Amino acid sequence: MLRRLYQFIKPYRWYVVLGIVLTLSASFLGTIRPKLTQVAVDEYIRNNDFEGLLWIVLLLIGALVGEFFLLVVNTYLTRWFGQGTLYNLRTAVFKKIQSLHVQFFDKNPLGRLITRNTSDIEALSDLLSDGVVNIIGDMFRIIFILYFMFSMSWELTLVAVSVLPLLFYATFLFKAKVRVSFLNVRDQISRLNSFVQEHISGMAIVQLFNKEDRQRQKFQNINSSYKGAYLDTIFYFAIFWPAIEIIASLAMALVIWYGGGRALMDQVTFGILLAFVQYVRDFFRPIRGLSEKFNTLQSALASSERIFDVLDTNNEVADPENPKHVENPQGRIQFEDVWFGYNEEETVLKDVSFEAESGETVAIVGATGAGKSTIINLLMRFYDINKGKISLDGVDIKDLTLQELRSNFALVLQDNALFSGTIMENITLGNPDISEDKVIETARQVEADRFINKLPGGFNYKLRERGDSLSMGQRQLICFIRAMVYDPNILVLDEATSSVDSETEEIVNRVCDKLMEDRTSIVIAHRLSTIHEADQILVMHKGEIRERGTHGELLQKDEGIYRKLYELQYKDEAMPASKSV
Repeated sequence: MLRRLYQFIKPYRWYVVLGIVLTLSASFLGTIRPKLTQVAVDEYIRNNDFEGLLWIVLLLIGALVGEFFLLVVNTYLTRWFGQGTLYNLRTAVFKKIQSLHVQFFDKNPLGRLITRNTSDIEALSDLLSDGVVNIIGDMFRIIFILYFMFSMSWELTLVAVSVLPLLFYATFLFKAKVRVSFLNVRDQISRLNSFVQEHISGMAIVQLFNKEDRQRQKFQNINSSYKGAYLDTIFYFAIFWPAIEIIASLAMALVIWYGGGRALMDQVTFGILLAFVQYVRDFFRPIRGLSEKFNTLQSALASSERIFDVLDTNNEVADPENPKHVENPQGRIQFEDVWFGYNEEETVLKDVSFEAESGETVAIVGATGAGKSTIINLLMRFYDINKGKISLDGVDIKDLTLQELRSNFALVLQDNALFSGTIMENITLGNPDISEDKVIETARQVEADRFINKLPGGFNYKLRERGDSLSMGQRQLICFIRAMVYDPNILVLDEATSSVDSETEEIVNRVCDKLMEDRTSIVIAHRLSTIHEADQILVMHKGEIRERGTHGELLQKDEGIYRKLYELQYKDEAMPASKSV
């Protein structure tokens, strides 16, 4: 994990080196002070040398001031490149999520992915900001302390470090327990985020069916599991920290006992004993620091596992190694013996074959679950087929890059997709080739300028999340404007008018008539009035195309599925005469 994290630190490696140099310098200045104290006592105070003592005091002050400035610069530097590393990592995770196939999102809750890109990465903050550098600094501080201790008295040094086996045993026992606890904490916070995101999005349904108490109880159970997981880590730290303090106190007591006895026999000077008391205290301070960094490391590694699980996810729908290109695309679509299932247990499409010539309108009808929307998902390679072939202008869509393939389509769904931002930004999606004048003219053509110009700021009116500040019909009109300004070769409408009122539907129908002129169109509809002038109608049933033909041809089949659908919808009224989509 640390090796992989280094790839994100690598752009700042020379700043890391500088941070390590500053840390080592500060560590050396911090550990030289007890040695200066020993010199002051044994060589100057003992000999009543006031001038020499003054120089030692000045050196002590210089060491303190130097350590202070080194730590200030080092702290800023390490936090700076740490945040830069987090920025790179967060960008990489978001880019990976953007590139993943749609089926990945079917299996992973939205809240879990939000956790990966926010709190999991934030858990690395302390480690990447100053943890790595300070770990090295603490290790060298220990080395410097041992050097000065051995240079003064190897016997007292061995007495002081005789407690280290106890420390190592406590640390490794602690490590085994706390690693599991931190993994559990990350799992539980992911569950918590997923639950909160899902239920805030669906709050209207919860309140409508009076399920607040039931959902609150579910939340309390998940919240309790998260609290329990965190309390486990607190329990282990509640034992570990006092154990470190007891071991440090034991080392201090051994030094005072053994060193005091040697001092009474004039085998150890008072200055050395005083310096050793300071060194033993300072010796366990970086050890406690390393223990804290170990806590940070465990949390960071637990988060890293989840982050790299996302980064290591194989994209089942990827660009070909040697892509082909469609020269002068016309929008001709061909399905040849296509089979597909979202999982191994269930086949959704069975031996589906059809052609849509350039400029032709193909309508797909059928009961819910018949496989209509699946055809659209496969056509744009949100999923890959199991068997068969799908071609665009004679080229297998698997041989095209995803960008080239999808640039041929404009998709308008029943559930319109709008984002936080201005109306203009939602229409252009940041495409610099689409001018504001073109957007305004297109909005005028579809009569959407009437409501847009009444909004504060007009086309610069900022929408809330998913466009909730607009009505369903207004949101749908914006989606149609988006489709028109992108001027696609192929237009896909998936129940695009099923959620709008009659007045808006009439406007949308006129928009569709204009939008579908001289353009290949795939239309999925439940209301047969919207597709009766299609060039070809495919009737889906249980994943198969059972009937195909024009509206008139399909009505001639007395026992046909299409005729039965027609009779069910229009048994009490005549078929509408005007064309609409």
